[in-house]
Amino acid sequence: MTAFTTRPEILGTFGVVTSTHWIASSVGMSILEKGGNAFDAAVATGFVLQVLEPHLNGPGGDMPAVIYSKKKDKVEVICAQGPAPAGATIEHYRGEGIDIIPGDGLLATVIPGAFDGWMLMLRDYGTMSVRDVLEPAIHYLENGHPLLARVSASIAGLAHFFETEWPTSYETWVPGGHVPQPLSNFKNPVLAETWKRIVKESEAKPSREAGIEAARDAFYRGFVAEKIADYLAEAEVMHASGSRHKGVLTADDMAGYQATIDAPTTYDYHGWTIAKTGPWGQGPVLLQSLALLKGLDIGKMDPAGPDFVHTVVEAMKLAYADREVYYGDPDFAQVPVQTLLSDAYNDERRKLISDQASMDLRPGLVHGFENQRDLTLSMLDSMQGTGAVYEPTMSHLTEKRGDTVHIDVIDREGNMVSVTPSGGWLQSSPIVPGLGFCLNSRAQMFWLKPGLPTSLAPGKRPRTTLTPSLALFEGRPTLAFGTPGGDQQDQWQLSFFLRYAHFGLNLQEAIDLPLFHTSHFPGSFYPRTRQPGNVMIETSVGDDTLRELRSRGHDVTPAEPWTVGRLTAARRDHDGLLRAAATPRLMQAYAVGR
Repeated sequence: MTAFTTRPEILGTFGVVTSTHWIASSVGMSILEKGGNAFDAAVATGFVLQVLEPHLNGPGGDMPAVIYSKKKDKVEVICAQGPAPAGATIEHYRGEGIDIIPGDGLLATVIPGAFDGWMLMLRDYGTMSVRDVLEPAIHYLENGHPLLARVSASIAGLAHFFETEWPTSYETWVPGGHVPQPLSNFKNPVLAETWKRIVKESEAKPSREAGIEAARDAFYRGFVAEKIADYLAEAEVMHASGSRHKGVLTADDMAGYQATIDAPTTYDYHGWTIAKTGPWGQGPVLLQSLALLKGLDIGKMDPAGPDFVHTVVEAMKLAYADREVYYGDPDFAQVPVQTLLSDAYNDERRKLISDQASMDLRPGLVHGFENQRDLTLSMLDSMQGTGAVYEPTMSHLTEKRGDTVHIDVIDREGNMVSVTPSGGWLQSSPIVPGLGFCLNSRAQMFWLKPGLPTSLAPGKRPRTTLTPSLALFEGRPTLAFGTPGGDQQDQWQLSFFLRYAHFGLNLQEAIDLPLFHTSHFPGSFYPRTRQPGNVMIETSVGDDTLRELRSRGHDVTPAEPWTVGRLTAARRDHDGLLRAAATPRLMQAYAVGR
């Protein structure tokens, strides 16, 4: 008898779309029904998610994707993580009187990357026009959409701040001076006009590809860039630092940006090959965790029991400690990925996993990087405070946190997309007048101490937490999966993948199992603090597991059932059968297909 799941695992042969909002998934499916491919569907879904979940992503944000193109027969990464502007130097930011880059405001802004990433995906892998993929978003901006309760709460928590400090945001998010109520029909006509103008400029060109290039030009070298530059030339706004600052992003920064196509970072594990971003993102921590766990018999553990949770948490602590020391933009820093994923390195690191929880941050020793390791640990030791903030947030103003969204799409041809758009949240920075969206706050992931892979520098990409996943089984592209969640993304994905790979579960069964994560290591978001030994875990694991974890020294924070993680996943079997699933947590994500 099949085990009970909160939703069915969706099955079909035509196409599947799964995302963090039911409307977005339906929009993606509608694109497949109209003859579009997985890439067209992902782009349309992504733009609609900017409308439906503006507290989690926006047009001014960023977007990494791991994709498989049947035509190219190749797994690739689209990097649409914008780099720091030319004026973003440590000296300038120190001169602004700050030690840590704030989690909001104009100083925290890097070049918006998402729009160019979506257009690159559409041009090089899709089949449709700019109008085709933007029309669904324009519809919901003009005609309205049911405002999520979490969006309403975020706006309510910030309404006074918006009114007094960010009036352009107040005008957009508190129309008529009234906080929009949950499930009220919310509109953003100014952003609709921005997209309609971009569609018009694209349609003035003679071909699909030329139209897409015109859209890119309109955003990065045309009217959008001009409005952003005009606003930033004068704006001086309140930040989480408690003081007002001007931004450093310019029209020249915008004009020089283009998203790129990269090779993935991969690791082989029990017949699977998992493809992630490079170390400019946190993606390799999942691969490092697998390299540590490959030498242990995970498949004989209870997938919700104390041995599984303890072992996975201790492996993640080691992998994330290495992230702090070694990861960064490889265009600016040497990152020893090959060593970090090697058997020799992980055979030694695995010996550190004992039957007791570690309270220490323990990065490994890589020859030639000793000074970098010492410098990082010295800096982290000098930081004060606990109570880590593990998602984008304006915690100095409100407890309503931002996060991210995720999309997985597979079409009948076998094209696959896993993409995690984020940034440009309504909490990030003020709305740019005349555009209807705000900029991002991704620069908060840089350190203002020289000599580190993640030290602030012009043109450098911040070490993003955005980390979509695509996995091949026995060399065949098979599984796309991911989740929002800042530093938790690869933690929740690791648990999901291990449970799926080892225990014979279907996608929905693996997603439904109780989730957990640790905040043992420094957070990527302001104020960059940590909670040694902490594990947050859904109480549905049972009292015995909770009690055993505490006996092993873990600082356990119980979470209510169905409150941790926002996983989605899609699969293509060798015979063409398609599968998809989405988390029931938060009652938003949905998988559709036929």
